[in-house]
Parts: sequence; structure tokens; C-alpha cells
Amino acid sequence: MINETVVDIERITKRFSGHVAVEDLSLAVPRGAVYGLLGPNGAGKTTTIRMVMNILLPDEGTVRLFGDARGGRHHSARIGFLPEERGLYKKMKVRDVLVFLAEVKGVPRAAAAHKADLWLDRLDLGAWRLRKIEELSKGMQQKVQFISTMLHAPELLVLDEPFSGLDPINQQELKDIIVELSRGGTTIIFSTHQMDVAEKICDHVCIIAGGRKVLDGLLADVKREHGGVHVAVAFEDGDDKAVAILGDRSLVAKADDYGPYAELEMAKGADPQRLLERLVQSGARLKRFEHIEPSLHRIFLDKAGAQHAEPAQEVVRGRP
Repeated sequence: MINETVVDIERITKRFSGHVAVEDLSLAVPRGAVYGLLGPNGAGKTTTIRMVMNILLPDEGTVRLFGDARGGRHHSARIGFLPEERGLYKKMKVRDVLVFLAEVKGVPRAAAAHKADLWLDRLDLGAWRLRKIEELSKGMQQKVQFISTMLHAPELLVLDEPFSGLDPINQQELKDIIVELSRGGTTIIFSTHQMDVAEKICDHVCIIAGGRKVLDGLLADVKREHGGVHVAVAFEDGDDKAVAILGDRSLVAKADDYGPYAELEMAKGADPQRLLERLVQSGARLKRFEHIEPSLHRIFLDKAGAQHAEPAQEVVRGRP
């Protein structure tokens, strides 16, 4: 019988010199999921991943991979791991280092070389295959390391801040590959503090803050259960005429300014139609007024709390 949970974490705790990095954390990653492990810097995401990978041992609790508690090193050939702190053999040639790392995972040399060439061409690195790693830009090195994590076709892919330092074009390339691998059945743990990226990729999310879990579940369920009525608004000529209305806490409980638009949470019992009526009466020129789901960014701020993240900018201050 196939185990439908690839990663089981049961009440793990990790301390460093009196500091509790992860505390009593439990989660389960279903087979085939893109599971977002989310939180601010210092939340305990990387420590958790290192315990999953058997780089660190928990002080308390158990980690099981594929139903087995022997740790990530025992299942190395079934796992691809992209660490937050990147590292490649800088004096080796690009193609050679990929072939070597794939061979370590059990891929025959000829097959590894063929796969390496295909991936290098796909990520626009084909012309660099015989160059040394140290000759590549930081972004190019990150793409090479990303290729190395999946060249052996792992069942579980663990990515710690995979988009860090990449420009939008390369982020899009990696995002497309992650989605493709997920559709092919690969289970992916995706650690990031970038909520907008996670919202586009993940189907399951777990938010941790201060080493503790504050939310866990299917993204669709998390949004549905978050509660409240949310509206997106945008104005043609700025929101100066709407400032007082958006600051009326009998209508709007919270207002986040994203620049081109604002995300509003209506006050309890407030009618969005009444808000729309007042905005029109104010003379503000609306170009968007739409009922929306709460963003993952908004949910994170609400769940993790202001002590774990910078507060959102308030719309009521207006824009220049």
C-alpha cells in the first residue's frame, strides 16, 4: 500500500544555546503536494528543513520520510534538496559538477550527462556547460544548483528560498518547472517568506512564526476559513477624496495599500455596497471595486502578528 504522506513531523523541538528555534511543531506533507513552509526570516523554516533532511537532529519529536524514521540521509536518492546557503564546486566545469552530483544519487554517467545537457539547454545555460562554476554569475550558479536537485528525478523536492536573488525572468522559469514537476507527481516542500510567490504555487501552506505553527492546511480552505469580507479598490486619480471614507472603522476594519490598488477588510456587519455608494458620492473616480479572497500576505500578517512581520502600510494616509 502506498503511503499517502511523504513527510510526517511529530512535535519536533530544536534548541540552540537556550534559544528555541522550533517548538512542538507537527505537520504532514501529502504525496504530490506543493507544500509551502512560510514565515518571516528567523521563523524556524530552515531549521525545520534541516531536521527533515537529517542535517540536524531534533531535541524532541520525530521526523518520518516515506513512513520511515531513519532520516533524510537514508533516503538521499529519493530526495532533491536545494539549501538556502548555496554551494557548488567552483573549480569544476558546469556539466561535470552536474554529472558528478547525479552519479552520487545513483544515476549512470551517460544518463546523467544526457539529462544535464537537456536541462542546461532549457535554462539557457548550454553555452556555459564547459565553463567553470566560478565563471558564472550568481543567478546562473543558482540555476545550476537547481538543476542538480532534480537531475535524478527525486520523489521529494525540498526547496529552501529557491527564488532568492533571482530576477523575474529566472523566477518565472523556475516557477514553471516547479509546477511541471508537481503535475508529474513530485512532492515539493517550498520554503519562503515571499507570500505572493507562495500564493501562486502552493496548494498547501503552513505558517510558522517564532518557531511555532500558527496555521496549516489547504490554501483554499485557509482562505475560506480566514473569515471577513474583503474588497479590492483602485482609483484613477489617487485616493485623496476617499481617505476619510477608507479610514471610517465602522465601514473598513483594515486597509492595506499595495500602490496600484488597496485590499480592504470590511468591518463586521458593514455592507460593501454602502462603501461603494459613499466612495461614488465622494467624487472619487473608481477603476476597480471587487469582492476578493483575502491574500496570503494579509492572512500571514493576521496570523503571525505584528511582532513577526513589518506592519502593512495603511491606505488612510493617502498617496502623493
